[in-house]
Amino acid sequence: MLNSSYVDNYFEITKNLDIFVTLFRELNMYYVDETKPGDLMKTGIEGMLESLDPYTNYIPESDIEDFRFMQTGQYGGIGALIRTMDKKIVIAEPYQDSPAQKAGLEAGDVIVEVNGKSTEGKNTEDISKILKGQPGTEVKLVLKRDGVDKPIEKNIMREEIKVKSVPHYDMLNKEVGYIKLNQFTDKCTEEVQTAFKELKEKGMKAVVLDLRGNPGGLLNEAVSLSNLFIEKGQLVVSTKGKVKEWEKSYKAANTALDMDIPLVVLVNSGSASASEIVSGTIQDLDRGVIIGQRTYGKGLVQTTRPLSYNTQLKVTTAKYYIPSGRCIQALDYEHRNEDGSVGKVPDSLMKQFATKNGRTVFDGGGVLPDIVLEPALYSKIAIALSNKSMIFDFATKYKREHATIPPVKEFQITDEIMNEFNTFIADKDYEYSTQSEDIVKKFKEIAEKEKYFDKVATEYEALKAKLSHNINEDLVTFKEEIKELLKSEIVSRYYYQKGRVESLLDNDPDIKEALTLLADKTKYASILAGTGKK
Repeated sequence: MLNSSYVDNYFEITKNLDIFVTLFRELNMYYVDETKPGDLMKTGIEGMLESLDPYTNYIPESDIEDFRFMQTGQYGGIGALIRTMDKKIVIAEPYQDSPAQKAGLEAGDVIVEVNGKSTEGKNTEDISKILKGQPGTEVKLVLKRDGVDKPIEKNIMREEIKVKSVPHYDMLNKEVGYIKLNQFTDKCTEEVQTAFKELKEKGMKAVVLDLRGNPGGLLNEAVSLSNLFIEKGQLVVSTKGKVKEWEKSYKAANTALDMDIPLVVLVNSGSASASEIVSGTIQDLDRGVIIGQRTYGKGLVQTTRPLSYNTQLKVTTAKYYIPSGRCIQALDYEHRNEDGSVGKVPDSLMKQFATKNGRTVFDGGGVLPDIVLEPALYSKIAIALSNKSMIFDFATKYKREHATIPPVKEFQITDEIMNEFNTFIADKDYEYSTQSEDIVKKFKEIAEKEKYFDKVATEYEALKAKLSHNINEDLVTFKEEIKELLKSEIVSRYYYQKGRVESLLDNDPDIKEALTLLADKTKYASILAGTGKK
């Protein structure tokens, strides 16, 4: 016998589907202008899903390739990042050993035509869809390159592109290894395991796993990756949902790779989902120390359901819970800080849990690191130089004038290079305002609105003059920041993403904190035991 609530719900679904179908038919038949049924339906679907949570999404057939890439790190295409600059589509970075790189495409190349059609007025999404396609098919590009008078024509055969989940791993010093993991794709655990074994052969006695900016990915890979460091049979994560079939427990299925090596996991506000399962599990089991900033706070599990005409629905089916019993999901996932991090959660709304060793941890939003560090923020001038493509353009020019550079660890931004850069930007516009200037400007607007400004006009002008930034002074004050950005962009032209990641480690405050902690075995042990200061 059917449950009465099920019968009522079934009737409501049927009734409202009938209303929607009749409305959709009448609208398309009688609306004053021509309608596009596909666009109308897509808008209606997205509006409906938007009322639920940010992660329940409709995936049209045209986006299936992008969705596949997020799961596997694989897609058919030429293997290059593109960006918009001055309303032009530009190669930002060809992947190493990709068809784009083999064909001689370089960062800074402007894509003028794709398959005989102009890119004018198109955005990166439009061009990306054309560049992607079945492996073994050809795409024809016409490019414009600085220093080359004539357009460059390239016929590139698309291939199956596999973007590495681990773009870089190496020894930070004689004893501490480093592994950067960008995403939880279907082969990421194998990549981490390979990196780990190679570093052990180099003498690694402690390891730093970098999950900063890692948005997550496959749940089973988060379980497998955690299993590298925890014992077989240990619960990693459980899921609970409305439908009984989504209530599952995921345990470590294999013998651990290494259960004893000191471990630090780096996280920040961009570490989400599977990254939070790994970092939260490592924390709950007191297997390693978490360093950085509070993570994103995404404790919802999505499942894809096939729909008609090769479309799919990515729907939230459950919440996940890590070994202590806490859920990482932010209590309020709609209102976040500008950087995407979890906003302030009132203490009264957070529940207390305990790690394996009895340390206190909380739910309410993300994983709070054992050692919390302030995020490293760039100055306004460094951000302006980056956003206005000054650093990108200079790196393009530098690569054109220098066929090779030393290895990443040896290459430095000398005073000579800095002088070249300062000359390069001297006649270019990269104006910016500082936060204090913005506040003073806002004060004036409010004071004028409230009719008080005349009383403080003299003081305002004096304060404005004192706070007014000087570009030449800022170039000196924030010279080290600018050098860091210049180095990462230049080395990426020669050593690609691996080089970019490696170059940014030199002055990384989170890395320095990790190395300091791992050098202090007593402090490391006391944090995990819950007896020492963080």
